[in-house]
Amino acid sequence: MGTERENLSENGSISDPDSKIYGSSSSSSILFLGTGCSSAVPNLMCLLQPSDPPCQVCVQSLSVPPDRNPNYRCNTSLLIDYSQSDAKHNYILIDVGKTFREQVLRWFTHHKIPRVDSILLTHEHADAVLGLDDIRAIQPYSPTNDIDPTPIYLTQFAMDSIAAKFPYLVQKKLKEGQEVRRVAQLEWKIIESHCEKPFIASGLQFVPLPVMHGEDYISLGFLFGEKSRVAYISDVTRFPESTEYVISKTGAGQLDLLILDTLYKKGSHNTHFCFPQSLDAVKRICPKQALFIGMTHEFDHHKDNEFLVEWSRREGIPVQLAYDGLRIPIDL
Repeated sequence: MGTERENLSENGSISDPDSKIYGSSSSSSILFLGTGCSSAVPNLMCLLQPSDPPCQVCVQSLSVPPDRNPNYRCNTSLLIDYSQSDAKHNYILIDVGKTFREQVLRWFTHHKIPRVDSILLTHEHADAVLGLDDIRAIQPYSPTNDIDPTPIYLTQFAMDSIAAKFPYLVQKKLKEGQEVRRVAQLEWKIIESHCEKPFIASGLQFVPLPVMHGEDYISLGFLFGEKSRVAYISDVTRFPESTEYVISKTGAGQLDLLILDTLYKKGSHNTHFCFPQSLDAVKRICPKQALFIGMTHEFDHHKDNEFLVEWSRREGIPVQLAYDGLRIPIDL
């Protein structure tokens, strides 16, 4: 399967060809580095202790290379390739999870992504931050850490957690007698969990979208783009009223693209939307198009996209499962 978009048709493709957000002439694009759950897909237990019959989605990973297997899913992450009128490209990364190194090897090299200019974090869970140490591998080499730091935008809550997880990434000055060791150079920038507190990263404005990731935890989504309004929401169980207003057709205006969490195919979950809640949210928010991310091995890309083709025709909103490596040209 290729990494460019396809038309919404019988083959379970991505989008309406008449949508203004898509087109090869767009100088900007979004690239899905990962579309899977925290444990990623394949599920290791399906390979170590196979069921009878075996899980076809996970077994497929042993015979089909990941770049041709849309059921091979790394941790959720999005790269925004933002090009302004001067044709300069800025690369903005949302989340740096446990599978970040693999995503760089697979998709940065394939799409010739030369660097990361800034980083946004949705929250501080393992699947969003445990790749931060590997940021040094995509920064210029300096044995003394004498390089420009990469700005990273996050909440104070996330900052406090990361300072405990990665003290050497946060420490500014060496203690007496402490040796210099090469580590990622990051410039920590605190943002507020509020829809009315936008910020700019590498020339592109972002609006924080606070959502409940379980009733005891606030995660962020992000709204970005002026020519096309895109909302990225990877970890959610409930939208606060103020957040839903910002992204709803009946509120602040219709989204061109909604990228939304969906964990399991049936039922509900205490910290994530599942398929029924995700579809209900799409009908309520009414974007022009939607793509789902965060899937477990319960989802078979081709079979479930066939279902979504029919659902999309019935409801009038094109919806599909995204996949790792999907690149969408888009006017931002």
